Amino acid sequence: MEKKVSFRESMTILIVMLIILGTSVIKFGLSPQTPVLVVIGLLILWAKVRKNSWDDIHNGIMDGVKNGIVPIFIFILIGALIGTWIAAGIIPSMMVAGFHMISTQWFVPSVFLVCALIGTSIGSAFTIISTIGIALFGMGTTLGINPALVAGAIISGAIFGDKTSPLSDSTNLASAIAGSDLFSHIKNLMWTTIPAFIISLILYAVIGNSGSGASLGKIDTTLNVLNSNFTITWWAILPIALLFVCAFLKIPAIATLILNITVTIGMIFIENPSTPIKSVAGFIESGFISKTGNASVDALLTRGGISSMMGTVSLIFLTLSLGGLLMKFDIIQTAMQPLAKRLKTTGPLVTATILSGIGVNIFVGEQYLSVILPGKAFKETFNKRGLDNLALSRVLEDGGTVINYLIPWGVAGAFAANTLGVSTLEFLPFCFFSLLSPILSIISGFTGIGLKRLSSSKKTVKSSKAVTA
Repeated sequence: MEKKVSFRESMTILIVMLIILGTSVIKFGLSPQTPVLVVIGLLILWAKVRKNSWDDIHNGIMDGVKNGIVPIFIFILIGALIGTWIAAGIIPSMMVAGFHMISTQWFVPSVFLVCALIGTSIGSAFTIISTIGIALFGMGTTLGINPALVAGAIISGAIFGDKTSPLSDSTNLASAIAGSDLFSHIKNLMWTTIPAFIISLILYAVIGNSGSGASLGKIDTTLNVLNSNFTITWWAILPIALLFVCAFLKIPAIATLILNITVTIGMIFIENPSTPIKSVAGFIESGFISKTGNASVDALLTRGGISSMMGTVSLIFLTLSLGGLLMKFDIIQTAMQPLAKRLKTTGPLVTATILSGIGVNIFVGEQYLSVILPGKAFKETFNKRGLDNLALSRVLEDGGTVINYLIPWGVAGAFAANTLGVSTLEFLPFCFFSLLSPILSIISGFTGIGLKRLSSSKKTVKSSKAVTA
């Protein structure tokens, strides 16, 4: 019979993992793939020392990876989408329109607002970052604004939209795990989400407005290059509108992206009927290669393609494998359960749940598990302390889904860094929304402000269930 892992042993494993990952990425500047692979190797060695079978190890890896098959396929499609969108002139057209519409003085807060509003309509932070986000990032680069600041504003706005949209997978997941009504959950999120949004907007306005002024000459040069080398047209809005329509009709992400890529390819052939099929295949597989002669524009618009996502895909595969092993051998669960049982008041309970979500993001790198594991571990404790399921679902979002974008080896963090070309550690200090959400949630836990409590009737039902159980 296999020996059950102890609390001390599980904490030791997690601390060693954190030291290896943190030191490798932060101190030595390594890409996350190698340290994650080293941690997996050490974890397999530990499992074999404990007499676990290879079948158990293989099953743990497979259980972890199968949760990421759909996201991996989505990332591959997003790579193809980026390449075709640039080739069809969609992203260049958005940049040209943006230069004429958005105030350069208030560019950074405008980026945050645009991504937040559109993100709420679409419900996918990944989609916002990889489409509108790239165009806005290109504008920010042209304006001479710190790329990390622009990336932080894009990601923060996208996360806000993802968090507040009923179409979001992560929002639906948090509501389902806690057992709360979806729209009541979104309404309850506002207690921390709105303050985080307002503070973030103020910070972006102050910091974004304090930099050096934009060079009008550089903007004019960029506009001339874009107009001369790409098809800039009003109908570039078609694929963007298609995203909204698919979101409204609740069409799944994979079908939405395939449909959008197909429409975009059609636009390429309409704009230039003589385009070789081999070139279109190149946009899909290897991305678009810009040859305008302008170094800054070429650096910005040479991107996309399935191959560009392979680094992210490999990291996701490794991270999910690590998460599957940690789950298979009850390491995460063993570390969390004793803590949940000892918490007696709401402040420490909310704090512990937030820190658990952050911990799962750090150790597993998967945002869904950062909601599922703390949700299952702390749900009973929340009810015993007289807190409604809505309180739990909000805390799960504040400490789980929004934090994954700040982890270099996290699924969302790696995706954002790869898509925008700015490392996670560079844009992390400027992702104000993600940084503020857990802090405001902890403050809510200690003050009780906005912390939904069980009504008398719900308390009676919960108590009777506990007795019959």
